[in-house]
Amino acid sequence: MIIRVLGVCIVAIVVFGCQKKQEVDLIVFNAQVITLDDNAPEAQAFAVDQGKLLYAGSDEQVFDRYESKKNLDAQTKVIMPGIIDAHAHFYQLGLGLQEVDLRGTTSKEEVIKRISDFVPYQNAEFIVARGWDQNDWIDQSYPTKEDLDAVFPEVPVALQRVDGHALWVNSKALSMAGINRSGPVPGGMIMGDAGGNPTGILVDAPCDRVLELVPEPTIEISTQALISAEQYCFSMGLTGVHDAGLRRPVIELIDRLQEAGAFKMKIEAMVANIEPDVSYYLDKGPLVKHRLRVGAIKVYADGALGSRGAALREPYSDAPEHFGAIITPMDELEALADRALKAGFQVNTHAIGDSANVSVLRVYQEALATHIRAQDENVRWRIEHAQVVPPDYFEAFSKNIIPSVQPTHATSDMYWVEERLGEGRMKGAYAYNSLLAKAGILALGTDFPVEYVNPMLTLSSAVYRRDTAGYPESGFYPDQGITREQALKGMTLWAAYANFSENQRGSLQSGKDADFILLDRNPLTCPLEELSEIKVLKTYIDGESVYDSERPFGL
Repeated sequence: MIIRVLGVCIVAIVVFGCQKKQEVDLIVFNAQVITLDDNAPEAQAFAVDQGKLLYAGSDEQVFDRYESKKNLDAQTKVIMPGIIDAHAHFYQLGLGLQEVDLRGTTSKEEVIKRISDFVPYQNAEFIVARGWDQNDWIDQSYPTKEDLDAVFPEVPVALQRVDGHALWVNSKALSMAGINRSGPVPGGMIMGDAGGNPTGILVDAPCDRVLELVPEPTIEISTQALISAEQYCFSMGLTGVHDAGLRRPVIELIDRLQEAGAFKMKIEAMVANIEPDVSYYLDKGPLVKHRLRVGAIKVYADGALGSRGAALREPYSDAPEHFGAIITPMDELEALADRALKAGFQVNTHAIGDSANVSVLRVYQEALATHIRAQDENVRWRIEHAQVVPPDYFEAFSKNIIPSVQPTHATSDMYWVEERLGEGRMKGAYAYNSLLAKAGILALGTDFPVEYVNPMLTLSSAVYRRDTAGYPESGFYPDQGITREQALKGMTLWAAYANFSENQRGSLQSGKDADFILLDRNPLTCPLEELSEIKVLKTYIDGESVYDSERPFGL
């Protein structure tokens, strides 16, 4: 009996001790891995094959099972899942990289100087740029068309406010658009003087009358915009972006570039609520590919607080006669909601003011309560921004009505927003902790190029609730901050959930896409004031290196 048992043990040792290791494409080891997998939150190494993570564990466990001709020694650096920006304007970022950036200007004179000094504009047939914010200027009054006319009398000029919800234009642009009287219009405002003459500031809907005159980018310009945006986002650790509003030609260009292997960023393409694009995609049904998903319609319920276009239930505290404006009438949203449910599409609606949020929530609740499909399935509709929500409406949010928020809006707006909203409405403004408590999930994004691309600013703003200079010392409504782990999930796993891809990405688990980044410090343990300073060292998509800080883009 003893001899027989000993023989069995010897056989087992020979069989398992000599078992051939599995050959894989990549082994990453000697790392501090933040997996964001609740069942195994930490690891030291993992194996990747054919773009998928096979196994994560200790160095010893991984090397016992796998071997590879390509091994990455992380040198104890931190690794986490690739970041997914749940709300951004990726294509617009790329176009903007070919224009002058007006963010950070402190006066209208500085804006005009930047435009004048930008060489590509010197022979332009139409000057377009973005990023000014009068709230950041010493003189916070709106600029006028005369300011631009003095330097650009003949060429049309259209300068988008940082939020994209207002235009500063010159007389040439107004004339071309046929705008000659001021006043409220459906979905917006043409600002004017006492005599009813346009001053050169357009808010929301009338902006389209000017922008539709801007020559469409060529295929070459659009392609370069996508590639430029991709490279920039890779350097920031993004491996996925939900682009909040794209037209069909751009979506199809992304698809072609991806199929050709020339574009690797994973894109959730929300279809802009413009016909005939909406009908085209609703008729086809959701398109789901490995790196491209088209399964949501992006709607605008209102404008933005900075330009006083956000729709409020009571007047603006600093403009007592003004309420903002609803852009998409609720009966139109109701009709679209019914069509989207039948087609299997998400409805992702921009809502900033409390009137817009309440109106959209009511439409969503009615649609989801009465439609058979919504009762049987998880449709995951979203409210984009959810910026000012009456506290008694927090409970309307869930994993089926998802709050998609951008924490840097809080730390960008905090210098002036209390004056605009008043103390009472601030109880429901930028209330990320309260929204998370009710919904159980927060999809986090930046809204770039409205804000900067850097997702570490998102992390810092969500948790620390201060700007990069540490202001305010006590934090901006600090009780609405969330934990570091919650913020990281909002930038990865919950963002993936918000477009039905949580089984493919968002955490480093067996079978998921090998999308990951290396960081210079640990976001879970570094001092709070250092969160915004975290640097991305390397970015991988499907196990392939797409960015290395030591060799940026092959340079």
